[in-house]
This record gives sequence, C-alpha cells and structure tokens, in this order.
Amino acid sequence: MTANWSAFTAAEPDLARLVEERFGAFTHHVLGTLRKDGSPRLTGLEVRFLNGELWLGMMPDSLKARDLLRDPRFALHANPGPGKDPGVGDMRISGRAFEVTDPAAKAAYGEEVEPPEPFHLFRTELTEVVRTYVEDDKYLVVQVWKPGEPVRLIKRT
Repeated sequence: MTANWSAFTAAEPDLARLVEERFGAFTHHVLGTLRKDGSPRLTGLEVRFLNGELWLGMMPDSLKARDLLRDPRFALHANPGPGKDPGVGDMRISGRAFEVTDPAAKAAYGEEVEPPEPFHLFRTELTEVVRTYVEDDKYLVVQVWKPGEPVRLIKRT
C-alpha cells in the first residue's frame, strides 16, 4: 500500500509538519536508489513539497534518474546538518518514484521551482515515514508511519 504526501499529511499532520520542517532546514539530502545489479546507490538531491506531493527533480540521464526509471523504489534521508543536534529528529521517507512526463505538470513544477532545463521529475508514493529522536537524554524514540496504519511508537533505553 502507498500514499502520496497529502494523504500522509491528512493522516498524520503533526508528524508531516515535523518532516517538512526537517527537510526544509537544508537544501541537499541523501537519496538511496537501486543500481542495475541491485546494490544501493546514495546521491545528493534537492526535494520539494508542493501541491500535496513530494517531488524529486534531477538532471537528465543522471544515474539516480536511470535507477528510478528501472526500479522506482527509493529511500530519502534528511540532511542531518552540522554538529550533533538533530533538531526535531532524524527523518527518512521510503517509497516509489514515478516519472512525470505530462508537459503541463512539468511546466507547473518548473514555474514554481525554476530548475535547469531539461530535467527529470518524479512524483512519489510513500510506503514509510520514520522519525528518530532522543527524548529526555534517555530514550531513543522511533515513530514509524505506513499507509493505512497508525503511527507506531518504539522507545528504547
């Protein structure tokens, strides 16, 4: 089961706000894709939350774009930033990315973001959103959301 960003926001508005805040704190994040041989590839990426969607834009024929065209599964990790304080926590989004080829949709994104032309644009469907943070300097807390399920809370000492 998957859900787009607006479905996640409707289901878990507080967690969605924290995730957007974390991703908004820095420009570049880490995208994990799968190479042809199935091994992982990690690359830098800018992301956008626009019009109820999480968008991934990238240069034409980049290796990460080729990876997603072949296998849409991805993991996206928010830039942890400088120092040891992760702010609102460590954020990860997993899902599938599907290329947008509709000229009107790409043009609307282009007007908003002004990426260098040409570019690949991918719309995402989420399979999991995870927030990890430390509570009271004692507990490691993990919040896990999956479509159609309530947030699962895991606390470890």
